[in-house]
Amino acid sequence: MFTAMKFAIYVLALTAACLAQDSLTIDNQHKERVSIAEAEKIYSSACSVVQREFDIRHALHPQVRLVLGADKNEIWFGRREIRLTKWDRYAFAQGVVWLAFEDLMPSKQRLTIAKRAVTWADSTVEIEQIAK
Repeated sequence: MFTAMKFAIYVLALTAACLAQDSLTIDNQHKERVSIAEAEKIYSSACSVVQREFDIRHALHPQVRLVLGADKNEIWFGRREIRLTKWDRYAFAQGVVWLAFEDLMPSKQRLTIAKRAVTWADSTVEIEQIAK
């Protein structure tokens, strides 16, 4: 029984690593110290946490490019990059959460909702305006 459980955990870990490899790339030109396995593990964990937090039924695996040795810590949403001056597991996890969160609602849907918000704002009037 214990051996079967160890095997199941191994298969799950291997599956998570394979999924992470498809969606996570690392650019480490400055040879910063980073464990690829740790980055993949944090990537998978961050995606799972966002998925559970928002009760999403499909798997979240946003395209993420981790750039180490950048000038400053930042996220480039258009390029799907998390740019870090040096490896920081918490900053990386935060970046993955941001990019996973952005994938929850496609840009077309965001635009539709924004237009609806403006329409609703234009559809309401203050009570003072009615009295005039």
